[in-house]
Amino acid sequence: MWVASTPVNFCIACANCGLCFKMCKIKYVIGDLFTAPNQESLAHCVSEDLRMGKGIAVLFKKNFRRVAALKEQKKLVGECAVLTHDRRFIYYLITKKKASQKPAYVSLKQSLEAMKSHCLENNIKRISLPRFNGLDELEWSKVSQILQDVFKQTDISLTVYSLPQGGKECPPAVFR
Repeated sequence: MWVASTPVNFCIACANCGLCFKMCKIKYVIGDLFTAPNQESLAHCVSEDLRMGKGIAVLFKKNFRRVAALKEQKKLVGECAVLTHDRRFIYYLITKKKASQKPAYVSLKQSLEAMKSHCLENNIKRISLPRFNGLDELEWSKVSQILQDVFKQTDISLTVYSLPQGGKECPPAVFR
């Protein structure tokens, strides 16, 4: 597995006055998200209808099931549904109303803020997530800036997983 660590630690205030702020750290990995260490929570984007019929959402549905438990949470666009699995949290970022729609950057940011709040309340320090630009066709430069903005003054580290070149999926690790 290839890893490129890119800590996001630039702060004009720190450079100018020497103050030390907490900064979001983002690491980029090429590989299978489902092989992330067990102490890391997982996150991905879904629609409010929780269909999860395409892309990596299918693997989340297959690996973690409990769609009824997600629906019972009655989360709306801009919110975050949560499951627990083997002492870690699985975050479902609600970024659009229906599976057939495309998300807006504002709903992505709102759902990430909701996840951040849950992480801070539950002392979660590490989250692994797929690169949010696949089926939803989001511009990665904008998404990565949103991630940096949302998590910049926390001690939460993010690991962003991408598929190997050619886009072929890694064989999924299945959890029961």
